[in-house]
Amino acid sequence: MIRARILAAAAALGLVALGIRTLLTRQAAIARRRIGKPLGEESIDADRVWKKSLDGTPIELLLLGDSLAAGLGAERRKETLGGRIAKAVAKRMLRPVRLRTAAVVGSESTALAGQLDALPEDYRADVAVIVIGGNDVTHLVPPWSAAAELERAITRLQECGTPVVVGTCPDLGTLQPVPQPLRSLLSRMSHRLALEQTKVAWRTGAIPVDLRQAVGPTFREQPDEMFGLDRFHPSAAGYRRTAEALLPAVEMALAAPAVRATASMPA
Repeated sequence: MIRARILAAAAALGLVALGIRTLLTRQAAIARRRIGKPLGEESIDADRVWKKSLDGTPIELLLLGDSLAAGLGAERRKETLGGRIAKAVAKRMLRPVRLRTAAVVGSESTALAGQLDALPEDYRADVAVIVIGGNDVTHLVPPWSAAAELERAITRLQECGTPVVVGTCPDLGTLQPVPQPLRSLLSRMSHRLALEQTKVAWRTGAIPVDLRQAVGPTFREQPDEMFGLDRFHPSAAGYRRTAEALLPAVEMALAAPAVRATASMPA
């Protein structure tokens, strides 16, 4: 009798799990149809020397990661994430900034190694900014696996003397085209990955920036302004807000790399 009840309960749980998976699969399909690809798959090329009229050797700024780092959806170079950071750093440091964007639209964390491999052998950045994680979440990559790839990329950069800033996975729960309950699930999953990325950053001496906390509320409260045409990638205003959140960490990395490298994880 007890065994029969256990088997019945297990069967019921299996049906519930199947129903949930089917529901989430259907909602994912709905989200893909709503979002589409109105922005294409190529971001605008913003690589150049920003504020070249300023004196001094250009600061070498490297961006790695996914479509957010690549600036997909920005209509002008200065509206991309890299362009905004480069321009702001140049103004504050009173030196020109040479931007190199190695980020590729659609990348998961496994792509970071290839992005680094594609750089010239003699290239060395004064600071690198990594923003990645959204595609890991939507493609169900385990957080520990994505974080391990991030750690390897950070270590490679630091071995070349490059300080690293990590913009952790943004809150995918702000994506209005994604129906519930899938949106809430993506929010929890992106939070888990962001936590793992933060641990990796502190462990390696990189500087983490919690984009979920820093920009998530603004994107949630002002979606029409912060999101672009596809309601998935940032608008010009969204990239500006994200760049503002990352800028203090970039300046810290440039100003005090020795202090940053010896940082320990806070209690």
